Amino acid sequence: MKGYGASSYGDSFADVYDDWYGDISDIDATVAAVERLADGGSVLELGVGTGRLALPLAARGLEVTGLDASAAMLDVLRSKPGADSIDLIEADMADPPLDGRYFSIAFAAFNTFFNLTDTEAQEACLAGVARSLRPGGRVAIEGFIPPREGMPEGGMSVREITVDCAVLTISQHDVEGQVITGQHVDISEAGIRMRPWMMHYRSPAQLDETAASAGLVLESRAADWSGAPFDPRGEAHVSVYRLTDLP
Repeated sequence: MKGYGASSYGDSFADVYDDWYGDISDIDATVAAVERLADGGSVLELGVGTGRLALPLAARGLEVTGLDASAAMLDVLRSKPGADSIDLIEADMADPPLDGRYFSIAFAAFNTFFNLTDTEAQEACLAGVARSLRPGGRVAIEGFIPPREGMPEGGMSVREITVDCAVLTISQHDVEGQVITGQHVDISEAGIRMRPWMMHYRSPAQLDETAASAGLVLESRAADWSGAPFDPRGEAHVSVYRLTDLP
């Protein structure tokens, strides 16, 4: 998508993110799992957004750092109670400026890792994060599992209709490149707002390869943050990678 950059998604969705996606996944289960993986250590959330997960993690007494490329998203987060307890970094996940910071667990929830729109950016992200993990540190990634029968090539659908607005979703799918490009077209009496998004999805096996290139080895894989058994024919997975001694 011409003109689409690291901050485009967050800048386009910051004003509606909490309304649209505040309950998109199980916050309690995610927070409990991350707290367990942290084991009292510090936490890095990749794509912290408006703090849906970082705020409850910090409320549990964990030392939390949140990284996001979007100033608009971080401004929303800073406006919330408890935000001053989170160390916020405005930066691209593909080039995380983490020198001097070290973490027991880094995580990207609900397809956020796929917001890095090519394989090279995903590799760079994990390499940068791995350099800032404490010995034995972990990275957890939640993502959807691409269906074996394939995915739609794209199209248009209605996301929402109310008495004063309508939201249409338009998307294209590059099957070979595993990239989905889309727009939420938000139409209201105030006008038309374009909300672009892109994702470079990967299969669990492809994520394993990318993690291995950063010196990370798969430690566990579940269907969700609560630890339900992983099903390769299921819809989603939570994969936890552990830092190895490899260079």
